Amino acid sequence: MLLLKQIKIAFMHPQFQTDVLKPMNLDNILDQEVKTLSGGELQRVAIVLALGKPAVSVYLLDEPSSFLDSEQRIIASKVIKRFILHAKKTAFVIEHDFIMATYLADRVIVFEGQPAIAATATP
Repeated sequence: MLLLKQIKIAFMHPQFQTDVLKPMNLDNILDQEVKTLSGGELQRVAIVLALGKPAVSVYLLDEPSSFLDSEQRIIASKVIKRFILHAKKTAFVIEHDFIMATYLADRVIVFEGQPAIAATATP
C-alpha cells in the first residue's frame, strides 16, 4: 500500500517494474506491513521510493547501501546506476562504502578531517 500511495505512477509502469522493483526483490515483502520489515528490507523499500519519485534534475541518495548485505549492495548499485542513466538525471550519492561509491559514480569526492569540526574535500 505504501508504494501504491507514494509512487503509484512509477509503481505501475512496466519499465520501473523491470528495472527497479524486480531486481530489488520486493515481491516477497509487498504484502507485509512496513513495521514488520527488517533493516535491509526497509532500505530496499526506501531506495525504490526514492527512485519512484520524479526528480526535476537531481536525485539525492544518502547511504543507499546501509543495512544491505554484500549481494544486495551490488544489486542496489546496479539498479541505481541503470535508473539514473536511463532517466538522464544526475544523482548525488553520499556513501561510506568506497567500493559502492566508485561503482556508482563518475566522480568521487573524499572528505578528510574531523567530523562536524573541519573537513577538506579531495578529488
